[in-house]
Amino acid sequence: MHTTPALRLTDGTRRYGSGDAAVVALDGASLSIDPGEFVAIMGPSGSGKSTLMHLAAGLDAPTSGSVRIGDAELVGLDDAALTRLRRDRVGFVFQAFNLVPTLSARDNIRLPFDLAGRRADDALIDLLVSWLGLAGRVDHRPGELSGGQQQRVAIARALATRPAIVFADEPTGNLDSRTAADVLAILQEAAREHGQAICMVTHDAVAAEAADRVVLLADGRIHGDERGLDRAAIAERMLRLQERAA
Repeated sequence: MHTTPALRLTDGTRRYGSGDAAVVALDGASLSIDPGEFVAIMGPSGSGKSTLMHLAAGLDAPTSGSVRIGDAELVGLDDAALTRLRRDRVGFVFQAFNLVPTLSARDNIRLPFDLAGRRADDALIDLLVSWLGLAGRVDHRPGELSGGQQQRVAIARALATRPAIVFADEPTGNLDSRTAADVLAILQEAAREHGQAICMVTHDAVAAEAADRVVLLADGRIHGDERGLDRAAIAERMLRLQERAA
């Protein structure tokens, strides 16, 4: 049975500036992620990882190319339509957590519903709170939570609207190794058990090992898209890309 990809980026190019001063941050990149698939995006600094994610998530527009989330083409949508699409179909998890410090954990999780003027799915929120080990902490503000607990709140917020795809930007970067492993296991579970596509940008081979696929970028182009790599193989490929970029 044919499955519509959760994300399909086709020949995505992003150019900044013009003439001799033009910088090509992404150069004809194509990427498809199916529902329930966990993909890690890796590459040296300046390789185009963040640009690719911003285009794929509708946070920036390509200079040329196509971006589809499910059956919706993002290119050409106005700001209001893009905002609605991101709100309805996309979840975000950031390295910096991006929680509102004056709100409780529960209110941070409910925030996307409040901003959209929609009734929160409290049954799902309760399930996520239990699943993520946050029971007993939901009335605490972010400053009263550990880094790992804050990241769990951010993940619950990202999953509460049942998005088709979750973009995770260095989600383990501020966490200790044990907490990072827990967060990666949660993202794996979201993909495998709940059918959400996960697109994670990371520089960490240990984090990337948790993904189903590793997509390697250098100089704005995709130089590899592989399955079944362990952390040693990922590190070796990253070293080759860094040498290429040097």
